[in-house]
Amino acid sequence: MRKSILKNYVYNLAYQIITLLTPFITTPYLSRTLGPEGIGIYSYTTSIVSYFIILASMGVSDYAQREIAYHQGNRYLQSRTFFEVIGIRNLLVFISFFCYYLFLTQVESNHTIYWIQSINILAVLFDITWFFQGLEEFGKIVFRNLIVRIINIGAIFIFIHTPSDLNKYVFLLAVMNILSGLSIWVYLPQYIVRVQWSDIYFFRNFFIIIQMFLPQIAIQVYTVLDKTMIGVITDLPAENGYYEQAEKFVKMMLMIVTSLGTVMVPRIASLYAHRQMDDIKRYIMRSYQFVWLMGLPMMFGLIGVIDTFVPWFFGPGYDKVGILVKIFTGLLLAIGINNVTGVQYLIPVNKQNTFTLTVIIGAAVNFFLNLLLIPSLMSVGAAIASVTAESVIAIVQFYFVKKYFSLLDVLLLSKPYLLASTTMFLSITGVKYLARMEASILSSFILIVIGIVVYSGLMFVLRDEFFMETFNKLIRKVRSKI
Repeated sequence: MRKSILKNYVYNLAYQIITLLTPFITTPYLSRTLGPEGIGIYSYTTSIVSYFIILASMGVSDYAQREIAYHQGNRYLQSRTFFEVIGIRNLLVFISFFCYYLFLTQVESNHTIYWIQSINILAVLFDITWFFQGLEEFGKIVFRNLIVRIINIGAIFIFIHTPSDLNKYVFLLAVMNILSGLSIWVYLPQYIVRVQWSDIYFFRNFFIIIQMFLPQIAIQVYTVLDKTMIGVITDLPAENGYYEQAEKFVKMMLMIVTSLGTVMVPRIASLYAHRQMDDIKRYIMRSYQFVWLMGLPMMFGLIGVIDTFVPWFFGPGYDKVGILVKIFTGLLLAIGINNVTGVQYLIPVNKQNTFTLTVIIGAAVNFFLNLLLIPSLMSVGAAIASVTAESVIAIVQFYFVKKYFSLLDVLLLSKPYLLASTTMFLSITGVKYLARMEASILSSFILIVIGIVVYSGLMFVLRDEFFMETFNKLIRKVRSKI
């Protein structure tokens, strides 16, 4: 049975909001408790272990989600895919652990933290989110994450009190990753059937998995290597701390912009399996429209509000985070757009080689800009490099899909949202300076409310079809539940 995109979007949005709220609640406490240097050490060691996590994952999740979506309605083939993926996951996690052990023999500092971080590699083995995403069963993912995240928040406030608790913090996050993966296994028996051993082939389509692994390596370059290069080039943990907090804050917002993508991937894959190309194009264009609808006001809103936000949210010593956040707001649109073109379209329609090429180009741009900018601008240089790389990817991807989606048509979709967003920005900025607002919770709250009211009001005045349709569907959904 075809799942409701709106229903799954609401589920996935709830999941993203839960993911967003956890750091939003804990960041002010942790930034003061652990300090920029503690946050920087965590960020740097996490960037290192991430390379081994990507080896343990090796594109299997993307492949598995797509295969599950292709076989919606065929429980036997879905079960076969599940057992094959679990088998290859075991092998990859073992190889990754062995490589990580060899790496640890060369580590001279933060040895204990690196050992604790290895738990995150093991967590890959228990994560079967891909199975339920392929089935478009997002409600179950939301429920298990809600419980785990509530426990996580409580544990942070109970156990983390001083900078010396950094090891405890790293251990707590790693254990929560394990619990998050295990919690969804209780739903599995109702979807899995017995599969004949002779039908299971662990290396089925392994070449495709490798193809999907290549862009993940490249993505890792400009999402994680930034932090590694900041640590190596500057040797200043605080710079990594500023970068970590700013990037994490903007990517909390980015979750909302890209939340529709998680829902759309299995839907596009299913449509492609049935060769319903017109429906694919219609859905993709609406995804672009959603990026403009959400990304533009968030970008202009953050630029307008962040100066009143950073001092009270992060605490003393984090002034540089405000500058970095303003730069990182470019990711809301760049990643939002290339998420639609690359993740929602190219991968589901079996054009992962094209996707890989675009990501490699972006990774190369990011790497060389890091080498050029980090020595002089430090974390600011890394932020500029990241935004530039993501923008290059978005432009290059449009070159490859120009037969199907016109860049001009996509840009024209932004007109009403750009008008409303710039008007909102001018309103926020005018109020902030005329009222001479200082950095405080009240100032930030007032400016955010003004921004929401102005943007939403203009959307109603402009009677944007997409906005009104989405709004009316949500209202009907809420009324049906009351």
